[in-house]
Amino acid sequence: MVSIPPQGDKITLANAKPFIAGGLLLAIGLLAIDGQGPRQWLRAASPQNAEGCEKIVQSTAQLSREQLAQLLVVPERDPKENVRKIVAEPYCSLPQLQVRSGVVSEREAYPMAWDPAVQLVILYENDEYAGYRFRFQ
Repeated sequence: MVSIPPQGDKITLANAKPFIAGGLLLAIGLLAIDGQGPRQWLRAASPQNAEGCEKIVQSTAQLSREQLAQLLVVPERDPKENVRKIVAEPYCSLPQLQVRSGVVSEREAYPMAWDPAVQLVILYENDEYAGYRFRFQ
């Protein structure tokens, strides 16, 4: 049991050691129970939108609700330049893939301004807009 010094006595380092040790044990215990604590802190400090990105193009790029609304009415097979007039440069480019036989597709990711964990991935084939999908992280 820890005794509290009578009033008038100063708290010295020797008197404070049990409190410091108790605080450290409590912190270690909470981290052990959580199990994810340090990893979540480290993940929160690193950019979360970089997962799957091949190359970061514009680290501050975000898509507003207005831009999303404009993009959703762009017809497929419109030139890539028309889409870029709406969305500008992407946050990152994703690895190319082959959706249809003989056609290599480019993909670009745009985090949503209101929820960066949600990205809009735009697909281009031969410099034409080929569609989009949402990616949730």
